[in-house]
Amino acid sequence: MTHATNNPNVHTLRYGDKDIILIGTAHVSRESVDLVDTVIREEKPDTVCVELCKSRFHSIMQKDRWQDMDIVKVIKEKKTFLLLSNLLLASFQRKIAEKFGVRPGEEMIRAVETANELGAQVHLADREINITLGRAWRSMGFISKMKLMFQLILSIGDTDEIEEEDIERMKTEDVLRTVLADVEKSHPIIRKILIDERDLYLCEKIRTAPGNRVVAVVGAGHVPGIKDCLDQPIDCDELDLLPPKSRLGSAMGWIIPLSIVAMIGLGFFYKGGHAGTSMVGMWVAATGILGGIGALAAFAHPLTILSAVLASPFTAIHPLIAAGWVSGLTEAYVRKPKVRDLEELSQDILSVKGFWRNKVTRILLVVVFTNIGTSFGTLVAIPLLYKMMG
Repeated sequence: MTHATNNPNVHTLRYGDKDIILIGTAHVSRESVDLVDTVIREEKPDTVCVELCKSRFHSIMQKDRWQDMDIVKVIKEKKTFLLLSNLLLASFQRKIAEKFGVRPGEEMIRAVETANELGAQVHLADREINITLGRAWRSMGFISKMKLMFQLILSIGDTDEIEEEDIERMKTEDVLRTVLADVEKSHPIIRKILIDERDLYLCEKIRTAPGNRVVAVVGAGHVPGIKDCLDQPIDCDELDLLPPKSRLGSAMGWIIPLSIVAMIGLGFFYKGGHAGTSMVGMWVAATGILGGIGALAAFAHPLTILSAVLASPFTAIHPLIAAGWVSGLTEAYVRKPKVRDLEELSQDILSVKGFWRNKVTRILLVVVFTNIGTSFGTLVAIPLLYKMMG
């Protein structure tokens, strides 16, 4: 046994004819960076596994990765939430790293660099973050989704209030779990998706990595789970699937709009034209005003706010179109992001002001906030429509 493997954060495992040296790292510790480098050099593995997916690998290895982004394509492919979540998480991790004098994911960067230097193969072992966030999103109801969105946004300023006990906790926790701690308390399935499922995924990718000698670099919070499931059968294909929308959720996407249309129709039929017109006016006002307020909260262009006001009453009763898509595309047209916005994105995401100033992130906020405003407008309008029928 080498000197480094006497470290309590280094675990030697055996799986079949494969020797696995598992390093549990602290995401805010420079000591972890040095430990990773030392172990890889001493063990001279065939393969180095890192707790990164392809997206996160490119995000920490390529500084100018944002410059090829097509924001219109992001909106049309309904990936606004996933991109905004990635940017918010990147913001939190970068600010933590700067607070402790290390680069974001520096222990993973060092693992890749040392592996390349020694001629070892680099193996990406984590599940794609978009899949992880997508599975979490699909598992939550409307209220939990709102909590998640606001928790991510609030995380931008959280690093200024971190105390000593928070630092110690982050040394053993996954970054995703640290940011979403409050959401996890009210929605336990989040832990299953963010931690337990990824323990399984990491374990399978590590134990099936090429070569007979493997060094695996993972956050310390994943080490117990990986060790526990080392001999369990694991199906990564199943863990990579986005669960289908529930039948109830899909049905409600049609039932609610049809119910609203039916209520207004019954208002015209039973209460007369004046009452029916009043119901239509109330519906337009509730959804349009709150949708517009959502766009306004994102500091959208006046034309964008107008588009949110006009689109919200119609999109709220159309399950296949969202008001945020209309306002987001409008914002992208009237305030088209420039090369400078893409170049400055990695710096702007470090502050709340930067998120609202940068044209790329402002478009994402316009989409999300307009949709939130329209959703609240719908929740406000439904009981009022019912009361007007009485």
